[in-house]
Amino acid sequence: MTSLTNAARALCDGHLVVFPTETVYGLGADGLCTSAVEGIFRIKGRPADHPVILHVATIDAAKSLTASWPARAQRLAEVFWPGPLTLILKRASHVPDAVTGGQETVGIRIPAQPVALALLNEFSRMGSGVIAAPSANRFGAVSPTRVIDVQRDLGDRLGPDDCILDGGDCTVGVESTIVDLTGTQPRILRPGGISRDRLIQVMAVEPAADSEILSKDCTTPPPRVSGALQSHYAPNARVMLLNSEECELGLQQLRAASPASSIGCLLIEPLKREPSGQGITVVVMPSDAQRYAHDLYARLHDLDQLGCRVIVVERPPQSIEWEAVQDRLKRAAADRTNPDHAQ
Repeated sequence: MTSLTNAARALCDGHLVVFPTETVYGLGADGLCTSAVEGIFRIKGRPADHPVILHVATIDAAKSLTASWPARAQRLAEVFWPGPLTLILKRASHVPDAVTGGQETVGIRIPAQPVALALLNEFSRMGSGVIAAPSANRFGAVSPTRVIDVQRDLGDRLGPDDCILDGGDCTVGVESTIVDLTGTQPRILRPGGISRDRLIQVMAVEPAADSEILSKDCTTPPPRVSGALQSHYAPNARVMLLNSEECELGLQQLRAASPASSIGCLLIEPLKREPSGQGITVVVMPSDAQRYAHDLYARLHDLDQLGCRVIVVERPPQSIEWEAVQDRLKRAAADRTNPDHAQ
């Protein structure tokens, strides 16, 4: 296993390091070195205008990457960092264009995973202490929450001097919540590990004002951020997102249309009658939103490994605690052949 010192040295030398966070595994590079950051884009097949998030160990380090640090940023950082919250702020002049996709904004967070924080502290001692890191997978694919998923997806793309830190399974399981603080009102650009309810509570925002505050809807276009394309987080299998009453019929129709194909199914509650026929793998998911989010990516990876051509997913409840799961499933099920949804 790669040591923290060797991983920090690899970052200093311009190489890539896969490391765990509480959300998903990240593919990291020195965030202040343009050539190192460009290596992330090459390995992932990521478009150059799609920004990456900077990870740091302290609030002071985060402030140094911004042109201004509003009071809202301080309040959110004090409550939620370390943790699965990314803040979008006006960038400092020394933050490379490769990080921001050419925008004047930058996403920053402090992860709450012990190995990630230890790596950031070691890299602060040896180098810049700033790690640019999207998820450690091919662009648009399912993010990894286990080392085995990283190895399957990127193992043949990493160079001999790149390395992987194993920190066990990720505890949150979906990416960070992204909050834009560059406008007159804060707005959530990606739901994630911090719920809208918690943000509203901390910022003393009345829930009735939710349509205007902490909303994606705004008259000014939002900055481009990670994971916001219509098709994203997608397994190799086609994902069909169905209401609970549609799942059994959908499975029957798929089985009849393609008897030889392997089919996966993610249910929140078991079907009243087990689907008949060979080649159907049913996974019963937790009914708790946080536990479901923790398991989701791992189960999608598992069904891909079983060779499933289609994965039928029971649509989760339409309540606010399920917002991040709803977002990931909607993007995973998007039409990948539509040019408007291209990754």
